Amino acid sequence: MVACGQDHSLFLTDEGKVYSCGWGADGQTGLGHQGSTPVRAAGGGVEGVRVQQISTYADCSLALSQDGQLYGWGNSEYLQLAIATDHAQVNSPRRLPLSGCGRVVQAACGGSQVAVLNDQGEVFVWGYGILGKGPRLSESAVPEQIPPSLFGKSDFNPSAAVTKIRCGLSHFAAVTDRGELFVWGKNIRGCLGIGSRDDQYFPWRVTVPGLVVDVACGVDHMVALVKSLI
Repeated sequence: MVACGQDHSLFLTDEGKVYSCGWGADGQTGLGHQGSTPVRAAGGGVEGVRVQQISTYADCSLALSQDGQLYGWGNSEYLQLAIATDHAQVNSPRRLPLSGCGRVVQAACGGSQVAVLNDQGEVFVWGYGILGKGPRLSESAVPEQIPPSLFGKSDFNPSAAVTKIRCGLSHFAAVTDRGELFVWGKNIRGCLGIGSRDDQYFPWRVTVPGLVVDVACGVDHMVALVKSLI
């Protein structure tokens, strides 16, 4: 697996080891220093931890272990890592104690925000920006759960669950087990695909001609992989 940030890259091997290279002024390479690294180097802060997923976007980085522990490093100017440290820049991985989130199975890192998904299909967010719980919540140092009802869970559909979570520069996307796509956040140049350029403060289901299999978020655009119903 490869994850690319604004000016650094992360690599995850089949053995669960993390490597990085690039610019490290904010500690985003996680190598214990804030210099540039022109060749791949092993991330020492997660030595001995078998990592199953990596995520980065701008200059903050995340690694999720196979036992559901989340590690973070890099820029924490927008409280992305504030649950573990008061420092605005972290140059080696820190374990993020995610109390109340359950067992985390996916993590996504945006420009100023973080999202995680647990094994119950529930979504938690923190950081800075439009986080998905309305205009009054624009900043949080601790995980905030987005109500499952906003992703279609109800008495008529009690098993509805999110299966994938993604972050863009300042927006989010979630795919459900029913192949539905929900989006929220800053709607830069119409990147949310909701038919307007208005920002979206709560998850909004996007009309897609098929079942959404996966989604990727850019700075000001989004791409969805869809299985046709025909």
